Amino acid sequence: MFFEREEGGNSAVLVHIDFPDESKREDSDEFLELVRSAGAEPLALIRGSRSSPYPRFFVGEGKLEEIRAAIEEHQADLVLFNHSLKPSQERNLEKELGCRILDRTGLILDIFAQRARTYEGKLQVELAQLEFLTTRLVRGRTYLQSQKGGIGLRGPGETQLETDRRLIRARIIAIQRRLKKVRLQRETSRRARVQAEIPAVSLVGYTNAGKSTLFNRLTDAKVYAADLLFATLDPTLRRIELEDVGTTVLVDTVGFIRHLPHKLVEAFQATLQEAAEATLLLHLVDAASHERDDNIAQVEAVLEEVGAMDVPTLMVFNKIDLLEQKPRIDRNADGLPERVWLSAVTGEGCDLLLQAINERLAIKIVKGVLQLEPEQARLRAGLFNLNAVIEENYSEEGQCQLQLRLPQKDFRQLLSQLSVLEESLVWVTKP
Repeated sequence: MFFEREEGGNSAVLVHIDFPDESKREDSDEFLELVRSAGAEPLALIRGSRSSPYPRFFVGEGKLEEIRAAIEEHQADLVLFNHSLKPSQERNLEKELGCRILDRTGLILDIFAQRARTYEGKLQVELAQLEFLTTRLVRGRTYLQSQKGGIGLRGPGETQLETDRRLIRARIIAIQRRLKKVRLQRETSRRARVQAEIPAVSLVGYTNAGKSTLFNRLTDAKVYAADLLFATLDPTLRRIELEDVGTTVLVDTVGFIRHLPHKLVEAFQATLQEAAEATLLLHLVDAASHERDDNIAQVEAVLEEVGAMDVPTLMVFNKIDLLEQKPRIDRNADGLPERVWLSAVTGEGCDLLLQAINERLAIKIVKGVLQLEPEQARLRAGLFNLNAVIEENYSEEGQCQLQLRLPQKDFRQLLSQLSVLEESLVWVTKP
């Protein structure tokens, strides 16, 4: 991060408060996973319940004393809250408890900072961190309000706080400028795929649903996969070959989480745009999770925010090895695949997933028996060059009859090259 806070250890006291309001409620088990993913050492979990947050400390006076006692007992370095705190609440808590305070948003940002590997990912994380920091500068250092002094720096001048804010603003502008260039490059690549009519299939889902494991299984890639939240942060693209579709791009994206900080959604807009402009979304779900339905709703909320709800979606229920389930494809009333049940770890059902993707994308396939006259030899040769001919026969009149199967785009491109009108063709069996 551009501005580092004081050094400290990773031993932490955790605070989780239950609220009756569903919009403020968080999952304590998920909180423990976040803490583990960040590399912190949880020493104690302080739980409580309130009807609403206390304006000054978020928690009440009694709970504050309980947190203070836990810090002293365990010699903790920081306190982690499973909630978003106001800057004033963090400042008040640090003053009262005498140690570092980090809320849920700051914890997620820290995990993102550890996971970012690519140039774009690091820029996106730093942008989100700086925008998060701007509202909290006043509590970063006790001397920020003092004016500069010393030789050449006397007079009215500007406070250290103003200097830091100015430097942060300049850094944010510089990062936004660099990200704009990266986004233009990404957009150029995306347009090239569209022009080449190469379908893009994006893996989306709740964090730790198994997206990277499935991605590696389907593509033989070496993407980092671990039983940690946000193990993957940077998008990875690989080409796969499907029988009826041909070359297809598979995209592994960042995982979603409940109450994903809005600044992170904004910062990762370019990355999430891969989902919004995909041909097909694979919504990966942890079938063994107790929060399965809620996780699906959280992912759909983020997809709606980035404008991806209208993209055709295939639900993929992963981790059936933890359940008494067999791999299968569930179909809708039209016979199209709607859900696939599989295990990315064991590979069970992955062949069914490829079959389902093939069926969902292979809508524009030319199939049938085409009859050609002797003077259409160039068209016959072109079809053979495309490996589109399954079988060749001749009629009693000596006409060539080709049983075809090929993508419609390749077929139309060949007809255009040879200046052949599609309406002039004679089909023995209609495609």
